[in-house]
This record gives sequence, structure tokens and C-alpha cells, in this order.
Amino acid sequence: MALIVHKYGGTSMGSTERIKNVARRVAKWHDAGHQIVVVPSAMSGETNRLLGLAKEISGQPDPREIDMLASTGEQASVALLAIALQSIGKDAVSYTGWQVPIVTDSAYTKARIQSIDDAKVKKDLNAGRIVIITGFQGMDDAGNITTLGRGGSDTSAVAVAAALKADECLIYTDVDGVYTTDPRVVSDARRLKTVTFEEMLEMASLGSKVLQIRSVEFAGNYRMPTRVLSSLTDPMIPLEEEAQSGTLISFEEDTHMEQATITGIAFSRDEAKITIRGVPDKPGIAFQILGPVAEANVEVDMIIQNISVDGKTDFTFTVPRGDYDKSMKIIDDGVKPSLGASDVVGDNKVSKVSVVGVGMRSHVGIASQMFRTLSEEGINIQMISTSEIKISVLIDEKYMELAVRALHKAFGLEKD
Repeated sequence: MALIVHKYGGTSMGSTERIKNVARRVAKWHDAGHQIVVVPSAMSGETNRLLGLAKEISGQPDPREIDMLASTGEQASVALLAIALQSIGKDAVSYTGWQVPIVTDSAYTKARIQSIDDAKVKKDLNAGRIVIITGFQGMDDAGNITTLGRGGSDTSAVAVAAALKADECLIYTDVDGVYTTDPRVVSDARRLKTVTFEEMLEMASLGSKVLQIRSVEFAGNYRMPTRVLSSLTDPMIPLEEEAQSGTLISFEEDTHMEQATITGIAFSRDEAKITIRGVPDKPGIAFQILGPVAEANVEVDMIIQNISVDGKTDFTFTVPRGDYDKSMKIIDDGVKPSLGASDVVGDNKVSKVSVVGVGMRSHVGIASQMFRTLSEEGINIQMISTSEIKISVLIDEKYMELAVRALHKAFGLEKD
């Protein structure tokens, strides 16, 4: 008997019929003798509907009240799932995050989990009950309801699994695993049987939408085996088959990576580039440029500082495309005049493409193969950044899909 945590996304909970299918799937696992905790998201579209109502009333609703409002979507989901399980003869009980309790800090709309009390849940599990806990939410020390930010149910599920020392966390979603790249861009993209936490973290941060990045961080930090698999299959598929399906996110030592140089090609369309020209080349210049951007809660990614010429240099960095206008205004209105820079130019029609793989540690020539492939396709590289297991390039957005397809083929990722 194992303790398994199931997480179901909004699509999986999108209708009463789908909730009944989730109940049948959960009951199947429970019938096999496993202890089961379920963390569902709100029904598909419900959180957006609730936030839309708030914005109809106020252009700047109070964050505390937003969390109070948004948390009700998951509360409805856990109650409906408990009712569905009870209707097929299962002893099930639902809890909100604050009833467990899941304690967070007080950063409304983007809270972070601080602790989880497992006593109540373990008591129910030992009594043979299926426990259903709201995702996406918790409670701060003052008793206020908080939410973890969009996609926070993934984080809740992995955190609950870690607190309970579960054997595995199963993330059920509308895709059947993690692929070498987006199948909508490359038709022969291949589903991965295993991927390491490091690779998944890079892929999540580089634009892969399969898992929320904080959930991957949690899973890696607590060494929680996590599997991504589809909830859209027949809920009564044999348990042995389902337990081996999807993609297992695990540890490098548990996988066989000697032959897998590159695991996948990740990409992000959500990029913008800003260059401030003719700034003094002196200590502290990077902080003077990026400090005001960071204070505006804008995340900076790739950074390049050119060689100094006559004591002046050019400084280029990338930001999320949604923060482009705000960042340009910060640089134009404040940074440029204070530094005496000659010019500020920007481009919000760029994309980032990355090759990812822990096998890069023991293989040489990855960068040269990547750059050669892009050159042969006539694609100009504007910026480059690297880590131990990834190489990213910034290119014109019109070449992004061509670059992804060419690199996927060059590294043989369509082959099993």
C-alpha cells in the first residue's frame, strides 16, 4: 500500500461528467489499497470568471478580497468531488487549505507555503477515507485566506505530497506527459518517459506550460517523485498501465542519461529586448540600470554588456513582453538621463529558443551544433545565455518555429 497524491487541473474538473470521471479514477486507486489525497483546481474558467466580476466592480480591487474571492473556485471543486465519490460508495472528506491548515506568508495573490499540518489528514487516511484538499490556497498567521498565484494548485499538490511523505505525486492534466518540444510546433515531438527535475525546471522556466515552475522547485527540493499524465483517458484503464504512463520527473541518478545528450527544445514567445547605449563603463553600472527595473517587479532574464569604447558601453537585457512598455518608460524617463546615456532602443518581437539536457555535462560540441544548425537556416542570433544544462538564444520571433523544428531534427529528438 502506498500513499499517493492526485492533482487534477481545471480541464479535468471542467464539468460534472468530468468530475464523475475523476471520482471513478480516484476510487480505482483507492480500491487497489492505496491511501489517496486529491488536490483539484477550480473548474475550468471559474477563476477567470470570478476575477472578471471583481474588475467589473473595481479597477483596483483589494488583494486580500481578491484572494477571498478566488479561493471559492477550489472550494466548490473539492465539495463536488467529495459528493461524487460518496455517490459511488466511497468515504471521502473535503478540506479547504485553512482547515488543514496550510500556512503561508501574507503576500496576497502570490503567497508562499511555510508549513503544512499533516495530523488531520493522516488521521482520515488511517481511517480509510479519501481526503480532498483545495489547491492554490492557504492561510496566513493572522487567519486570512491567501492564494499562491496562477497555477498554484500544482504547487499545493507537491507540497502536500512532501508534507505527507507520499510515495508519488500524480499530476493529471489535459496532456499525456512532457514532450521533447511542443507537438503543435513539431509534429514528431516525442513524449519523454523520464526527465530529471533539473531539466523540467529549465523547461518550465523557458516556456513549457506543462507544470508550474514553483511546483517543480518544490518537487526537486523535497525529492518527491512526480508524474505528469493525462486525465482524459478512460478512468478505468488498468491501474498497472496507468501507473507507468505519462512522464516521470525524477532524479538524475535514477535515469539513464549517458546516451541522451539533449532532452528537449524549449521556447518562449513572451520576450522583449531593451538596449541602453553609451552608458559609462564603471563599477555599479549594471545595478544603476537594472535596480529601478527590479523595483518595478520586472524580471530580467538575459543580459549582455558590450566591450568598452572610450569609456562608454552598451547594455542589453531582456524582460517579459508584457513588461516591455513599463520597462522602456523606466529606462527612458529615469535611467537614461541619470546616466547620460546616448540612446535607448527596444524590440518586442523577439523569442527565446533553448536546448536542454543534463547529458550536456558529459558531451562537448552542443553549442557548436546548435549555432551551426541556426546558421544553416539563416537565423541570426541576437543574444546567448548558458547554464550547465541549457543553452538559450534570442532570435527574431518570425524564425522561432523554424528554429525549434531545425534543432529538434538536428539533435535527433524524434528518435526513441
